[in-house]
Amino acid sequence: MTPGWRSLLREPRPTDPPPVGRWDWVLAAGFAAAALAEVVARSDLAWRPLVAVLVVALAPALLRRRSHPLLTCLVGFGVAGLLSVLQLVTRSADVGLSSMFVILILLFALVRWGSGREIVLGLPFVGAVVALGMVATEAARAELIGGSLLVLLFIALAAVFRYRADLWARRHREIRNEERLSLARELHDTVAHHVSAIAVQAQAGSVVIATQPQQAAVILAAIESEASRTLADMRAMVQVLRADEWDVYAPQQGVADLATLARRDGVPTVEVSVAASALGLPRPVDTAIYRLARESLTNATRHAQGATRVQIDVDRVGDVVRLRVTDDGLALPKQGTEPGYGLRGMAERAELLGGTLTAGPEPGGGWAVAATLPATMPT
Repeated sequence: MTPGWRSLLREPRPTDPPPVGRWDWVLAAGFAAAALAEVVARSDLAWRPLVAVLVVALAPALLRRRSHPLLTCLVGFGVAGLLSVLQLVTRSADVGLSSMFVILILLFALVRWGSGREIVLGLPFVGAVVALGMVATEAARAELIGGSLLVLLFIALAAVFRYRADLWARRHREIRNEERLSLARELHDTVAHHVSAIAVQAQAGSVVIATQPQQAAVILAAIESEASRTLADMRAMVQVLRADEWDVYAPQQGVADLATLARRDGVPTVEVSVAASALGLPRPVDTAIYRLARESLTNATRHAQGATRVQIDVDRVGDVVRLRVTDDGLALPKQGTEPGYGLRGMAERAELLGGTLTAGPEPGGGWAVAATLPATMPT
């Protein structure tokens, strides 16, 4: 067995198939209605009751084509093969329906969402059924070539969509790994900065504690605040370092979890506003919105001098979801000129999903991060 075949057989299923949605139900119901209408309208159709039952039974397969790609493809082409056998055995003029072309969607799903082993098992069966149908209908040469090209076109389109999604996933992992390396380098600098401040204040406290107890209490409160901020920064960075967006067994945080970022008992306070229409987004977009908001909040907490309030807003307009994170602090001058690696990584993450991200000082003061992402993902 060649390395290429071994690699194909080891190819796993894609880990992010979208769930059954509204348009899947529309597709299944539309197919069933069209098939029944065609059966009723065609008085010359042989075996009409049996054909109607077999064809309408394909509707559930359309709903499960992503979660069970091999099974649904075998069911769809199995029905087509059975109709071809009936036509050959009974020598009927025609027992097929034009609506049966819907099984090409099941073929697309097999190549797009199936594992390598499932593809290898399913495609020969599809080829055999297509050949049987050509024989049963006594297809002319032009029909034979056209039908074969149509089947190959669906296989090629599915392979292109699968490759594009895999390429996007690999690029996303590369960006996440680069961000983790950057955060690992920053971790030492952050801890060193805060611990140095704590050490200086502790030394000052040891000097004044005997002569100015009240001043010592203020210094101790500052040390406590600095230590809490250090711990929060470390936890935020370690959480990013440990996060694995591609672990399909781990629950992913999304827009619905943004409320956990809100806080009113510290400085700055954090307020979160999420429109109901922004819930239920595709998982990549849902996760990206949460992470962009969390990283923007971390940046505001670390870099916005004198910030007392951070506002996180998420809403959806049509097929676009928008995130806006603003603070009322004083943006450092360097933030307005050369974007840091964190902002570049956030912008690249948005661009991978077909969106945009901008960051900069507000005219009235403060800093704003605005991201716009598509609310839907291609199949």
